[in-house]
Amino acid sequence: MMSVCGTDCSTCYCYEEKMCNGCNEAKGKVFHMAEGKACRIYDCTVNNKHGHCGNCDKLPCDIWRSTRDPKFTDQEFDENIRERMANLKKIK
Repeated sequence: MMSVCGTDCSTCYCYEEKMCNGCNEAKGKVFHMAEGKACRIYDCTVNNKHGHCGNCDKLPCDIWRSTRDPKFTDQEFDENIRERMANLKKIK
């Protein structure tokens, strides 16, 4: 399951255990975001009707940086962005 930002949800425990069916089901509310807050990436793709970030020419954008998972180090976050960009190229 590819999310709108290129994250591959299939490796996530919550997705595997059917606790989450991805961005659309969760309305963009990811676990590391503040309580009740939707992911700004999800909001952007819905409001701008991109479908997914791969249809945007501004990647990686400031929204990606502002929704960074706090568990990532700088190096892990940079790698995460590279992975998402590669994933999005597959579905563009």
